[in-house]
Amino acid sequence: MTLTRRDFLARGSRLGLGVLGGSLLGAPAIVMAEARRPQVVSGAMSGDMLRDRAMLWGQADRPARMWLEVADNPEFRGARTLPSLDVLPDTDLIGKVDATGLGGRDTLHYRLRFAALGDERAVSEPVTGRLRLPPRQPRDVRFVWSGDVVGQGWGIDESRGGMRIFETMRRQQPDFFIHSGDSVYADGPLEETVDLGGGELWRNRVTPAKRKVAETLAEYRGQHAYNRLDVNYRRFTAEVPMLAQWDDHATLNNWYPGEILDDPRYTETNVSLLAARARRAFLEYAPIRLAPDAPQRIYRRFAYGPGLEVFMLDMRSYRGPNSDNRQDTASDDTAFLGESQFAWLRRALKQSTATWKVIAADMPIGLNVPDGDSFDAVANGDDGRPLGRELELARLFKAIRDDDIRNVVWLTADVHYTAAHHYAPERAAFRQFAPFWEFVSGPLNAGTYGPNTLDGTFGPEVVFSKAPPDGQANLPPSAGYQFFGQVDLDGESEALTVTLKDMDGTALYRKMLEPQRAPA
Repeated sequence: MTLTRRDFLARGSRLGLGVLGGSLLGAPAIVMAEARRPQVVSGAMSGDMLRDRAMLWGQADRPARMWLEVADNPEFRGARTLPSLDVLPDTDLIGKVDATGLGGRDTLHYRLRFAALGDERAVSEPVTGRLRLPPRQPRDVRFVWSGDVVGQGWGIDESRGGMRIFETMRRQQPDFFIHSGDSVYADGPLEETVDLGGGELWRNRVTPAKRKVAETLAEYRGQHAYNRLDVNYRRFTAEVPMLAQWDDHATLNNWYPGEILDDPRYTETNVSLLAARARRAFLEYAPIRLAPDAPQRIYRRFAYGPGLEVFMLDMRSYRGPNSDNRQDTASDDTAFLGESQFAWLRRALKQSTATWKVIAADMPIGLNVPDGDSFDAVANGDDGRPLGRELELARLFKAIRDDDIRNVVWLTADVHYTAAHHYAPERAAFRQFAPFWEFVSGPLNAGTYGPNTLDGTFGPEVVFSKAPPDGQANLPPSAGYQFFGQVDLDGESEALTVTLKDMDGTALYRKMLEPQRAPA
């Protein structure tokens, strides 16, 4: 860290060092000491919380030793020091610690420092964070969800307060945040300015990694590091634990395994190789707990008290190729979740004792999401019987009904507007399922689009929607069409209330769902 003359004088005064003739006595020693001290960059972050453990995350500016303390109070009285961890360039100087033995606490406070390797007296300034752990007994729970960050050319404009929607979400004091995918747009370079018309400019903060499409591991890492430059984002992740999932733009638009790319912006055309690099960067920069038997698996589940369990899906890694999506019979080409994830989800839903089962999907079910002449999501624009990827979802919906899994709610983002959809068999071409709700919300700091058309196969109805006016698309965040969803579980009645909100926190639509009880 380079110290200015004013820094020298201020530090010398605090340390009781003398100043003579405008120079700081002892300044060379201070500079040397400061130069040895690592710094915490990117703030602090937590996630993947369970009743007695949570993932804690930090990043240094150089190879260093990571120290973490945890306590049940913000003053860190009686703090416990966790085992140290060396952070090195092979993880982009990121340290992730699975803090265990946290049972019995409601709120966990953690303090992060980095020490110089070889000189543990040279220690960074601390950065603190906190999170609320899942309860053992019923209580009120609140969480938020959304996705789609820094897309379509809209980056961090500090003259407009940066990514303000993260501060709005923080002020709702949620217990946790579901990041529904597209945490970065690795295929969307930024320009320094974007003309908004009328002499008004959007001024992007731009880093080298954001000047081109990402191809190398370092470039994918730089995509994630960019978001953490925003003060709103850092403040939010220090206070709200994250459950993260990924979607296409973490690699590139509408990708699927085995794709060979035809895009002049890329020198690497093997999309599976690009996705492997993107996945590694995503897993490094997200507070995800990796399973020892499946260290690259992103789908997982989290119980949050007796009333709620969240099932995080991965709709990108196991799919077949994008196509017209109208195959008559199931095959590898019609896969969307894939057989292993399908079996895991059905088993996990049957095992769950939670009242509400929230399925966090990185893509919507009934909205048509085109990819040229092909389709990128489940729907295929045909209102008739299930075809293509709809075959797999039809099996899942029927299994949920046959297994008598009640109180299932789907949450998603992806399409860059907000909506509430109700699915019912009496409106559907395929009728072997129980009615359910799907709520859509986003983007967080990206261009706004929509609304998309609906496919009638599973009988969806648009109960609410807010999107740009007809004929307008890729509206900037300053236009106000940025959205997140908020879910409130009442600890006593177990009613679940879903509220769709805009970037100022204004409630646009609210739906209270009463739990369905199994017969006595």
